[in-house]
Amino acid sequence: MILLKSNPLKQERSSANSRQEVILDIHLLIIDRPPRMHLCNFMILSFKTILRFSLTLIIGALPVLAHQGGQYTLISTKAETKAAEGAATAKVSGQGDYKFRVLHGRDLLPTEALKVLKSAHGGFAIDRRQGKGEIYFALPRAGIIQISSDFSSAKMIDTAPEVKNTNMHNTTIWYGNDGTPYLTFPANGNAKIFTTGIDGKLLNTLAAPSKDFKFSDSKVDAHFARNGKFAPTDTDILNNRLYVTTGYSGLDYVLTADVKDGEGKDQAPVIKWNSLAFGGKGNAPGQFGTGHGVTIEPDGKHIAVADRPNSEIESFTSDGQYRSVLNLPKGSFPCDVDFEAGYTLVGCLHGPDRSKGATIYLLKGKELVSTIIPREELGLEKFTHIHNAVVRQLNGKLYIIAQAWNPGDFAILEQVK
Repeated sequence: MILLKSNPLKQERSSANSRQEVILDIHLLIIDRPPRMHLCNFMILSFKTILRFSLTLIIGALPVLAHQGGQYTLISTKAETKAAEGAATAKVSGQGDYKFRVLHGRDLLPTEALKVLKSAHGGFAIDRRQGKGEIYFALPRAGIIQISSDFSSAKMIDTAPEVKNTNMHNTTIWYGNDGTPYLTFPANGNAKIFTTGIDGKLLNTLAAPSKDFKFSDSKVDAHFARNGKFAPTDTDILNNRLYVTTGYSGLDYVLTADVKDGEGKDQAPVIKWNSLAFGGKGNAPGQFGTGHGVTIEPDGKHIAVADRPNSEIESFTSDGQYRSVLNLPKGSFPCDVDFEAGYTLVGCLHGPDRSKGATIYLLKGKELVSTIIPREELGLEKFTHIHNAVVRQLNGKLYIIAQAWNPGDFAILEQVK
């Protein structure tokens, strides 16, 4: 340790503890001989002090004492100061007990995913079976990515070319009668819905409804009769029925299909269109400005649809009867909704104040408990728009996995406890 006289070497420069600054002022180092100390002993002490000072400069990791009026103050080293500053200024977003920090950014992803991440325009599915917890999503020209259950790693899954080479707008995981897991992807730009195993093998392709197929609503029939656009944006499955949102078209209905597990080749699932259709373009209860995301509610009986421009999450019975609505702040543009352990998470394309970037809303029951703003408050500059977010509870903490759009980006947020 070195005793620095406060006058020759200013206190503020000592506090900065810049190696360059100390070297520049080394000639100002003053070592006072205490009264009654023999000159020879003082010279030995001085030599030891200078030697220690030199070692401190080389190592750059030893504490320094600054002398001021007979008092000595411990000054952190450069490395220690940076660590302390980082801890003091760690960015968090949210309120109360539900504040979040960035656990991982895009660097968690494999190289193949990073190359195309800017084109991300999809969403996540969590394997919520006991003892699992892996997360799946897909990127165009890269394929399916799996994130480990402890969020520590990510890997590419060998993906069928039909799925790899087009955009998968969201991801759904579901389970066959024997517990076999499947992944279903809506290809919004390819007018198809793909189902794979978690190994990436393509098992089923559901094409757009034919002109001859009859739905329960004549408007849907008329749409496909005139070769209207089929642009699936999300899917989910309840009681062997697939629900499909179609918000990227003038149709904007929820369509349905029947799922028969294990009846196809090699026991693959068979998926065929069902006549049930509900919703439609509009602002009335049960209609959509853009029906963008669909999720089965925690009770296992009802369907939640994210209506972007109307800033609503609308609830329906399994046969398409409108039930209720969750109103979000105007201008939020919710893309999808996720449920976990009594919590509801809504990732939004915008925020009410667009200058701050998109928002993520966390509700406990029906109460809004936290608003997370990744770009403004966490420094995630590419999160101007959020396209999807899901939530997972692990070891008493909540984790949010989020994807940005235009440009694409990726982050995992951890609850601060």
